[in-house]
Amino acid sequence: MEYFIQQLINGVTLGSIYGLIAIGYTMVFGIIGMVNFAHGDVFMLSAFIALILLLIFTQILGLGFLSIALFLVLILSMLLTSLWAWAIERLAYRPLRGSFRLAPLISAIGMSIFLANLVQIAQGPRNKPAPTTLTGVFTFGDGTGFTVTLSHRQILIVAVTAVLLAAFWYVVQKTPIGRAQRACEQDRRMAALLGVDVNRTISLTFIMGAALAAVAGLMFLIYYGVVHFNDGFVPGVKAFTAAVLGGIGSLPGAVLGGLLIGLVEAFWSAYFSTDYKDVATFSILVITLVFLPSGLLGRPDVEKV
Repeated sequence: MEYFIQQLINGVTLGSIYGLIAIGYTMVFGIIGMVNFAHGDVFMLSAFIALILLLIFTQILGLGFLSIALFLVLILSMLLTSLWAWAIERLAYRPLRGSFRLAPLISAIGMSIFLANLVQIAQGPRNKPAPTTLTGVFTFGDGTGFTVTLSHRQILIVAVTAVLLAAFWYVVQKTPIGRAQRACEQDRRMAALLGVDVNRTISLTFIMGAALAAVAGLMFLIYYGVVHFNDGFVPGVKAFTAAVLGGIGSLPGAVLGGLLIGLVEAFWSAYFSTDYKDVATFSILVITLVFLPSGLLGRPDVEKV
């Protein structure tokens, strides 16, 4: 039983990171109907930004308060990553918005390759370790066998995911920015006729998704303690899978899909073989889409006539 609980904790932690990335996919797709395949590499870029900022604050400036350093790294990495996302949307996506449907997709793939190679050239091809942070753990057990450990890192990741999901749900459902986003999701042309600045709304959506990716990048760095220039591809694909599984266009669905994928990976690796954990993940996606084409919490598309 203790082993099961431990894997449950590990799966929820991993799924929380996937969920944060998946929200960026689902927000962009919900408004402009485009899969931003560069979003995974934006997440990877944000992890490197967080690593550089963390090294500056802790080793160059000698900031001794770790909590303050992490807070500053979080805010600055969100700002810098959002700036990157704004530039990507303006340069690579907006000029192609009115073209045929494959053009933005090709541009997104090209931007993904560009970001990965840019980081490889700037930071090198080797793994980059991060300073050790949040080493504390809580240990539970009766002393007769396997004990359950819950680290401070895992608590932080799950808590941040829950708070951000609630905050972004409130923004989308209760604020003027969210109403503009939902209007653009339903009909961009009609939203523009009613006075909604569509270009500004789409740019803000990219910025919000990138800010969440920056949080996920910092959580990834804290959890694993190392980052590589190729770390954007696999987490990005799994986060996109999470968005589809939960129902692309639904913020709770994106987090739910991320949690399910994290749990599947953790339990499959624990009880079966780690070599086939990705096969299990995508098999569950296929089975879900066969019976629920719109995902777990997604709404079926209604064709306008």
